[in-house]
Parts: sequence; C-alpha cells; structure tokens
Amino acid sequence: MNKPRILVIDDDIHFSQVLCRSLERHGHATASAADGEQALIRQAEFQPDWATLDLRMEHESGLKLIPRLLLNQPELKIVMLTGYASIATAVEAIKLGAHNYLHKPATLQELLAAFDEQNQAVDELPEEDAQVMSVDRLEWEHIQRVLNENDGNISATARALNMHRRTLQRKLQKYAPR
Repeated sequence: MNKPRILVIDDDIHFSQVLCRSLERHGHATASAADGEQALIRQAEFQPDWATLDLRMEHESGLKLIPRLLLNQPELKIVMLTGYASIATAVEAIKLGAHNYLHKPATLQELLAAFDEQNQAVDELPEEDAQVMSVDRLEWEHIQRVLNENDGNISATARALNMHRRTLQRKLQKYAPR
C-alpha cells in the first residue's frame, strides 16, 4: 500500500523543509506551501491525501483556509498545527472540518498518529495533562475565545476584554502557557 501524500502548509519555511524531509524519510511524498493561495495551487497539482496546516500564517488564518481546501478535495485529512493552541481554536478547526489539532512542537509520531482513524477516541489523559489549568493558561484560553468571536480583530477584542490593544498584542505574541 502506498503511503499517503502530505501537503505541508506553513509560513515558516525552515519548519516546512524540516517536516517535509522527516516525512520523506518515512516514505511519504510531500509538497509545501507558505500561504493560502500557494496551498491551493499545490493542492491542485499534488493531490495530497493529508495536509498539515499552520493556524497563524503571516497574512491569514489557517482556519479560513480549511473550507477552501475541503471544497477542492472533500476527503482531504487536515491536521491543524499551532504554537498558539487554545480550546476555542481547536473547536473551531474541528467544526470547519479539520481531522485533528496539535500544539507545536509535536513529534513526527504524534503528527502521524493525528491522521490515524483509530486515534479518534481520546485515551486516558497523562497525569501532567489531567492537572488543573494555570491562571495564565485560563487567561490565554479566554483571550483566544474572545479573539475568535471577533474574527481575529485585535481592536475589537481589546475593547471586549477592556484591555489596551498593545497589551493584548504583547500577550498574543507569546506562546500559550502550559
């Protein structure tokens, strides 16, 4: 059986190259794209079985790209990869049709497992994941939910949170707390 063909969509060129090389060493054919338009062109040419998609690209949200990718190829399995993971964006990605959602950095084994059909059921959480979220993490989740409700509009989100826009931007530039 042939291994699935994988399209890597991420604006971090170095990350894309490393991921593609790792996947190719495991026998997968790969292609990469740095933005939405390039991704749609590569998808048409390459016809991937699977795609990894970055949540935050320089000029667009990966969430907006999910329906466009699935319109062209409804059977495409998409795993959303992000360094800015939140419950709100994970739920939104799954609602839009993503197969799974992973927080960067993820191992190659975690990524391949995320595409696996049998991996759909959530097993018992590891002990460290079963702990209560930190206050910083709760704040991060709330900010992400409000940002999502405001369609990524920083100014509207800052007003809704009663927070200065620059303070919100600084908080958003940091990686999600654990």
